[in-house]
This record gives sequence, structure tokens and C-alpha cells, in this order.
Amino acid sequence: MPTRLLDLTSNPLIALYFACKSSIEIDKRIGEVILFFIDNEYIKYYDSDTASCIANLARLSHIEKEAINFNREKERFNQQPSIKKLLHFIKEEKPFFEPRIDKYDLKNVICIKGIKNNIRISSQSGVFLLFGLNATLNERGNEHIKIQRIKIHNRKKILQELDLININESTVFPDIESSARYISYKNSSNNRYPN
Repeated sequence: MPTRLLDLTSNPLIALYFACKSSIEIDKRIGEVILFFIDNEYIKYYDSDTASCIANLARLSHIEKEAINFNREKERFNQQPSIKKLLHFIKEEKPFFEPRIDKYDLKNVICIKGIKNNIRISSQSGVFLLFGLNATLNERGNEHIKIQRIKIHNRKKILQELDLININESTVFPDIESSARYISYKNSSNNRYPN
């Protein structure tokens, strides 16, 4: 199924870990942490109506998406065949959803707080950017999402310091393979940080 998600973390130390961990030649490239400052009204929970509306856009065909006329007023907007089909998809997961979609919601980028029943999402403090129809986010963000970048040097040293506060491969990726790699690294004589 097509997706409109970009995964992020709400934990700055996890972001720092990923910025430092991205290459085998750890000290030869500069890492980068990208900060997203998101207006509160654009932060939603995974089960919000807005999230359901945007997420279910992926189930419409390209032709159905192109057929949506955003110039119609609210009542006529919701009577379009593509919007009725979108409502059908939404009601499959939310039977009591009111058949009124705010057309502006469908074009936004929102931040979704994920469900914490997935151990990896939980351990990485995972959140997602969910992109509406034809929604984009340039290098600086938009009026509701501001973006700043921080360059990261001395990546190997930072990874060692993060390990001291228990942010490492075995805690960020809590599966058996990652734990085994981490234990192997900790017991190796050269202590070179693994990929």
C-alpha cells in the first residue's frame, strides 16, 4: 500500500544517535540533526479524524485524487464521488465518522504521535509526518512547520557518550540481532562502533 509518511523522533538524543550512526566511516563525514518545530494544532494522535482522512487518501487511485475539486464549498465538496469513496475507506476503520471532511485538512502536512504498541516505535520515541494530497515541505518548512539544521562533528565520540546514558544499538533497535551486534562490539578489542 502506498504511504505518505516520514518517520521522525521526538527524542533529541535519539535524533543525535541517528545523525552519528549513519556511516561506517564515522569521523569522515559530518552528521546532521534536523529539528522540526510544529504548531500544536498540526500535531495529532494516530487515531485522530484528521490523520484518518489524510492516511486514507493513499487508497484512492491517482485519477480519483485528481478528480477532487477543492474549489467547491463544504457541502458540495463532500458530495464528490472521490470524497464519498474516501469516506467509505475512513468508515471501515471508524464506523461512527461523521461524513464531513474539511477540505483544508487533506492538503496539510501533520505530525502523528504513533501508537506505542510497536517496540521499535516506542524505543525510538517515534512520530511521523503525514503528507496530505500534493503537500510538500521544503528545506525550511512551511508556515506551520519550521525546520532548523544542526551539523554534528566527532560522531564516534558522541556515540560513545550516548552509550554511557544507554542510547545505543541494542536500545534503539530492541531486536535480538541488534543486541547481539552491540554485545559483540562491547566485547571486541578495538571497540569500533558497528554499522
